[in-house]
Amino acid sequence: MTLSAEDRDLSAPGAARRDFLLLLSGALGVVGAATALWPFIDSMNPAADVIAAGAPIDIDLSPVKPGQQIILAWRSRPVFIVHRTPAELEKLKAPQNLRLLRDPNSAVNQQPPYARNWHRSILPEYLVVVGICTHLGCIPDFRPKLGGSLGRGWPGGYFCPCHGSKYDLAARVFTGVPAPYNLPVPPHHYLDKTTIRIGENPKGSAWEFASIEQI
Repeated sequence: MTLSAEDRDLSAPGAARRDFLLLLSGALGVVGAATALWPFIDSMNPAADVIAAGAPIDIDLSPVKPGQQIILAWRSRPVFIVHRTPAELEKLKAPQNLRLLRDPNSAVNQQPPYARNWHRSILPEYLVVVGICTHLGCIPDFRPKLGGSLGRGWPGGYFCPCHGSKYDLAARVFTGVPAPYNLPVPPHHYLDKTTIRIGENPKGSAWEFASIEQI
């Protein structure tokens, strides 16, 4: 059974990983202004323990507006899904922004082969990543707006308030920060134009999430 947007809750960007895991057994989390608030999980189908064990999750992306992020749980981990705007996609290819990154070409095995591209996804407009900082496991904040408190050169992306790690809107890690790797991309594919299945590879791919360098 497909779980729609109404069957999801959101966690709190910036909370520690242990806090997120506590939220999974609670009722509702609190999120930033750029993130929608949806109910968490339909307790009837599938059950939360089944989801935690790694069952695929289907999500209807049609309500997710350009520039918006939603957060769901897969294998007891937060998964960020961002509907990127055309302007945000252009920034991912800008040479001045690529120079900020440690692994701009996704050479490290932090994503399946079908997401090893400049946008680190199947469809360019949708980013799908596990939202756990590769430094010490905190949950980064979604900071899509340019500049602000992160400086005039900030291109938009993720900021980990625990120790200052930064990622762009393809979840590629910056140079000179504590985190060593890009945020990992989970297995996923699309059932139709607006329905994504998290936790299952596209047909013909046998990639294993356990093969990534670090989570």
